[in-house]
Amino acid sequence: MTASDTLKLKPGDTIGILGGGQLGRMLAMAAARLGLRCQVFSPDPDSPAFDVVQRATCAEYADVEALELFANDVDVVTYEFENVPAATALVLAARRPVLPAQKILETTQDRLIEKDFVSRLGIGTADYADVTSVGSLRAAIARIGLPAVVKTRRFGYDGKGQAIIREGDDLDAVWDSLGTKSAILEAFVPFEREISVIAARSATGEVECFDVTENEHRDHILKISRAPAAISDELATQARAIAGKIAAALDYVGVLAVEMFVVSGKGTPTVLVNEIAPRVHNSGHWTLDGASISQFEQHIRAIAGWPLGKPVRHGAVTMTNLIGDDILSYEQWLTVPGATVHLYGKGAPRPGRKMGHVTEVAPPRKP
Repeated sequence: MTASDTLKLKPGDTIGILGGGQLGRMLAMAAARLGLRCQVFSPDPDSPAFDVVQRATCAEYADVEALELFANDVDVVTYEFENVPAATALVLAARRPVLPAQKILETTQDRLIEKDFVSRLGIGTADYADVTSVGSLRAAIARIGLPAVVKTRRFGYDGKGQAIIREGDDLDAVWDSLGTKSAILEAFVPFEREISVIAARSATGEVECFDVTENEHRDHILKISRAPAAISDELATQARAIAGKIAAALDYVGVLAVEMFVVSGKGTPTVLVNEIAPRVHNSGHWTLDGASISQFEQHIRAIAGWPLGKPVRHGAVTMTNLIGDDILSYEQWLTVPGATVHLYGKGAPRPGRKMGHVTEVAPPRKP
């Protein structure tokens, strides 16, 4: 499906969501508020999204019969994670509109293809090189220099599937640890801060961006997001324009996140694109309580063919992820003025597992 196609759901219609994690859960909750039903497809019987929908399909993504039955029950299909198997997307796209489109997955599932796509748009990225062996890794390092980051081309997230390489490291051991023959080497970027832009694009080409978010990671996992980012208005305008340009070039329908680095330039800072996430994103969770419309409702509106909202931030917003055992102290947040607690309904906490988040909104200062 392309932006030239027309799709407009009406209240009571059903959205199919691939993936049953917290993003799928929050998408379904946003849809319900708009009078739209959701059916979730996930192979995990403990999917937290199952708790908030009336109908769910628990089956493997390779189960064609289950996919066909799922498609028959819904009016449009979307997803909460970008690593949807290509065959799954093809089966569904033959029967129902899949938004964002399956061809977008082909670009964003592969880090090398994604970097090439961004570079062709004239948008800056870190220097990078295709790596297929320890020999080509050495050649890439000779060109790009150290330190550098080597990443698998597919399926990496939250720091998985990547390693920082420094002088003196055993390259054979680093390469073996990745367990792949398809990787990308990226120059290490000495950034001032990490930011992201959550953008929404409708099927008719309208784009709305939320305020630029500043992100803080711990152990390669997002811990804190703050909006607005502590950057100049000019740089924020540049970042939003980059996100809009990427969304238009992809002919995107829905919400996407563009992760960027702010780097010192000659005179003024500039931004480099790090990654694209073709879905609602952890760094946009602050919008649930901190803006006039959430990223989840914006995504639902876009794929339903409804008008996008104009995001208005309510004040300075901080989002804190509750990771692993952080969830055990959730009660302390319940008495914090301006804080809202979101728990995902997952099972036992374990290291690195996102169990919930908290948003804190500081009202605008009176003049």
